[in-house]
Amino acid sequence: MKIAIINGPNLNLLGKREPEVYGHQSFEDYFKRLQDKYPFIEFSYFQSNVEGEIINELQRVGELFHGVILNPGGYTHTSVAIGDTIAAVAAKVVEVHISNIFCREDFRKVSHVSAKAKGVISGFGLRGYELALQYFIE
Repeated sequence: MKIAIINGPNLNLLGKREPEVYGHQSFEDYFKRLQDKYPFIEFSYFQSNVEGEIINELQRVGELFHGVILNPGGYTHTSVAIGDTIAAVAAKVVEVHISNIFCREDFRKVSHVSAKAKGVISGFGLRGYELALQYFIE
């Protein structure tokens, strides 16, 4: 099984950025733990602060991988184009958010991605990625 994880803007700062919201662990450390725990899965990891690069990666893996775990970060609330890309690729996409976006500012309650995703996991910290992974495994 091939699973791609794609993270959007500022997620390269995990462990440093607002640790009271996003925790103290870097995504790279967390990703290594996922790889160790699920050696039977071929993972791909990509992070970008640039919308077009995220779209390009979704298009690339969307035809080659079984599933995509996507945390579009702030683009969740602004990018119609990322939502359109999800609708255009064959792979199922699960949208993940580390924080509970529905308990935050009002603008974060609007998603241009959710309607195109297979499902949304929000508010369980980094564990949300593993919950999305369980969907693909089962």
